[in-house]
Amino acid sequence: MAGMGYARIVTVFNSDAGSAMGEYRLTAALFLRFLALIYFFAFVSIGVQIRGLAGEQGILPFSAVLERYEAMSGIERYWNIPTLFWINASDTALVGAAILGCIFAVLLFFNFLPRIALIAQLLLYLSLVHAGQLFMNFQWDALLLEAGLLAIFLSPGSRYTVWLFRWLLFRFRFLSGLSKLVSLDPSWANLTAVVYYFEVQPLPNWIAWYVNQLPDWLLAIGAGFTLFVEIVVPFMMFLPRPYRFVAGWLTIFLQIVILLTSNHNWFNLLTISLCLFLFDDQALRRIMPVRAESWLMKKPLPIGKEGRFYPVGMGMLGGLIVVVSMAQIASLVTGQKVGGPIGEVVNQVEAFRVVNRYHVFPTMKTERIELAISGSEDGYHWREYKFKYKPGDLDKYPEFVIPHQPRLDWQMWFVTIDPYFLPWFDNFLQALLENSPTVTDLLADNPFPDRAPRYLRVDVYRYHFTDWQTRARTGQWWTREYLGPFRPLPYLARRPLASNGGHGHR
Repeated sequence: MAGMGYARIVTVFNSDAGSAMGEYRLTAALFLRFLALIYFFAFVSIGVQIRGLAGEQGILPFSAVLERYEAMSGIERYWNIPTLFWINASDTALVGAAILGCIFAVLLFFNFLPRIALIAQLLLYLSLVHAGQLFMNFQWDALLLEAGLLAIFLSPGSRYTVWLFRWLLFRFRFLSGLSKLVSLDPSWANLTAVVYYFEVQPLPNWIAWYVNQLPDWLLAIGAGFTLFVEIVVPFMMFLPRPYRFVAGWLTIFLQIVILLTSNHNWFNLLTISLCLFLFDDQALRRIMPVRAESWLMKKPLPIGKEGRFYPVGMGMLGGLIVVVSMAQIASLVTGQKVGGPIGEVVNQVEAFRVVNRYHVFPTMKTERIELAISGSEDGYHWREYKFKYKPGDLDKYPEFVIPHQPRLDWQMWFVTIDPYFLPWFDNFLQALLENSPTVTDLLADNPFPDRAPRYLRVDVYRYHFTDWQTRARTGQWWTREYLGPFRPLPYLARRPLASNGGHGHR
């Protein structure tokens, strides 16, 4: 039976040695079950989208990327893009990887071959991250991979691994706050960022509408609290036990607030799970029902035993993580890339996503700009494409989509911010002109189910949440103002992209 014969995990720090306060068996068992659930959510979410995003008829076909790298000699190409899809990058392989990831997540949850399950999930998700390209180049994907790597090394008496989990949580939270200061963004400097946040975030939910109605002075306090929790509180994670608990609860509280007012998939759940390593078994037993503890510890999840080389191996891994992460912090502060041998190490390690840069909302948009895409067969009569989740119709209910992340809807948020995102957007428009079924399946409605449109146009709108009176009168969640056609259109379409009022002319 899986788990039988395993020694229990006991993580002993100098301050906790020889006491029940130094035990992390229950903490580790609970964390790994949370991790299994989060992996499951992540694989399901990307599994239902990956064909449209990176499949053979998708927006950014991954097979084409691999073909470009095949010219590289030796193992260089595998090192630059470490992915299992070198073997096969077909739609079946992409979806199959997500399904396999779900299966291994279930195995981990029920403690069957836990170490094999953890290794398999890490390799599969890393492969999907590379396949998804910029659609999966997000903070949460990096955080899941880094947490997944450390989870493989959980073992009896592993004070190293618990410390590395705390270091990961510290870096994620502290860098998120530090990036806000380094960016010199005026909305964070004058504490107005949260005044805008609930309206301008990528995918607001209905609670965000209500919170947006709060007075500005109260939202400014929220911005100050956010900076405090991200910049000051992380240092408490390395202090004695009572201070760690305070750091844990403050971080969890902020994550719950974000979870309730945003649609950040499983991001906040993963952060809360990492906070478990700020507590110990004795602390968890005070709040955990006895039956839950009994179920968790019936087949303890902590995996494997420490061999004689374990301290050396963990010391080398920990040293690599600390050196690379300190270089990343220095790069953030100075605004310059780290050069020399350390810079080379940083570049190589980042390809595997085992040590990552974190900078959640370092700058804040102050207005919500949305793109509306319409198609036409004759250049006179236009029908609009409907997205599943992003704001469109003014009376569209801002729903919860957690723990799912609709990657296309999310990516649309960036198109008006940075020209870097225009190439994928052009590919998206091309796919609509070809009526690619895997791409149109990512939308809520395809107004051209039988025949592709001849023309496309992209219009720009400024959106605002309605106030109490407007919503009571009209039932609408949004108001919008037309700003004109989307000027930075990449004119590479196989068929014309029309301007707002034209007849198919460029």
